[in-house]
Amino acid sequence: MWAGVRCRLRTLVKDVFDLLGLLDTVRKIRAVIATEAGKRRLKAAAVLTPLRIVVGSGGTVQPGWTDTEKTYLDLLDPKGWEKYFKPGCIDAILAEHVWEHLTLEQGFIAATTCRRFLKKGGYLRVAVPDGRHPDRGYIDRVKPGGTGPGADDHKVLYDCVTLSDIISRAGLEVRPLEYFDKNGEFVFNDWSVADGMIHRSCRYDERNRDGKLNFTSVIIDAYNS
Repeated sequence: MWAGVRCRLRTLVKDVFDLLGLLDTVRKIRAVIATEAGKRRLKAAAVLTPLRIVVGSGGTVQPGWTDTEKTYLDLLDPKGWEKYFKPGCIDAILAEHVWEHLTLEQGFIAATTCRRFLKKGGYLRVAVPDGRHPDRGYIDRVKPGGTGPGADDHKVLYDCVTLSDIISRAGLEVRPLEYFDKNGEFVFNDWSVADGMIHRSCRYDERNRDGKLNFTSVIIDAYNS
C-alpha cells in the first residue's frame, strides 16, 4: 500500500513541477510580449509634441506621458536611447523611485543620459526615498537592504543634498520641490501634477491621509538650461 502512495506522491510532485515550469514559461512569454509592445509604443511616441516619458514606470501610466521600462530604455545605455530619440528632443523625463536602484556612479551616468536627450529648457523630475525623514521606521523600510518592498535592491539612500549633487554634476540645474532638511523640517515648494505626477509625495501618498507625513520623497526638478 505504502509503495502505491509513494508512487502517487512522486507523480503528483512531478506534475506540480511541470506546472510551475509551464507558469514560468508563460511569464517569460508575457514579458517578451510586453517589451515588444513597449518598444512599438515608444517609437510611435517619439514624434509626439510635447515628448514626455516616464522611465522605470513599473506599469504606471500617466495621461500625456509615455511609460517605459528598463528592458528597452535603460538609463545606463545612452546608445539604446538613440534607437528612439535624437539628442535634445525630449521635453520632460519623469523618474519616481528609480535613482535609489542605481549606485552613485550609475546615478551620474543616468543623469548624463537624461541631459543629452532633453531639449534646452526641458526638465527631469526625480523622486527618491528621503534619507533625512525623521521617522526611524520609514528609514528602516527604504534603506538599502531595508524591510520595505524593493529595498533589497536599493543601492543608495539619498537626501536632497546628495541627490542634487549627483544630478547637478551632470550639468542640470536643480530646483528642489519636497524634502526634509538637516534639522528634520519638511520643505515644500509647490509643484504641478501636470508637470509629472509623483505618487509617493506629501499630498498624494495615501499613507499621509491622517495628516502626518508618514511617507514622503525627495523630489527635485532638474533643467537643461
